[in-house]
Amino acid sequence: MSPRPFTVLQAVAAPFDYPSVDTDQIIPVRYIRTPRAQGYETMLFRDLRFDPAGNERASFVLNRPGFRDAGVLVANTDFGTGSSREQAVWALVDYGIRCVIAVSFGDIFANNAVNHGLLLIREDAAMLTATRAMLDRSPGILIQVDLEAQKWHADCQAPRHFEIEPARKQRLLSGLDEIGLTERFRDDIQRFETDYRSRRSWLNIGSESRHPSVK
Repeated sequence: MSPRPFTVLQAVAAPFDYPSVDTDQIIPVRYIRTPRAQGYETMLFRDLRFDPAGNERASFVLNRPGFRDAGVLVANTDFGTGSSREQAVWALVDYGIRCVIAVSFGDIFANNAVNHGLLLIREDAAMLTATRAMLDRSPGILIQVDLEAQKWHADCQAPRHFEIEPARKQRLLSGLDEIGLTERFRDDIQRFETDYRSRRSWLNIGSESRHPSVK
């Protein structure tokens, strides 16, 4: 499933105060064998959002009025640490969250995020503490993120600049995962293969008889 391009996002923001959120909290391991086509939105923060009987925990932020349709999480420190499961990113994106703003992120989680169109923004801890408090007081506040300009702001804040690696930025803008990125060089790859085989003709000896589909 190719990611949707990320250009400008304007969405409800939810304050997520938990520090050191690991991937097992984002999606418990018992769900990771679920086929992607079935959708992962109901599994996001499953054990935080619901009790063992499947009832919503009223105090959890995404179950509160004004935050259910959040498209941005304003988080704390070390978001997405733990295992390498990319299903953690699937769950966030399938729920509708396209951006997480935090002090820091797990390295593997950050690499999985860009493959699935999830923008991660690193921000100052004090700024995020103040922003989360503001969101908590006034549920429903929108945050706008402009990836091209590398700026974000809430309705009543001045725009904030954020840094992002140029290659990561371009992939998000274009909606490219690793396969899509490779396919951009399809013609170059084909030319290389043709030239390589023409200069090493012995590679083709008997190949058609062993592999009739190879041309």
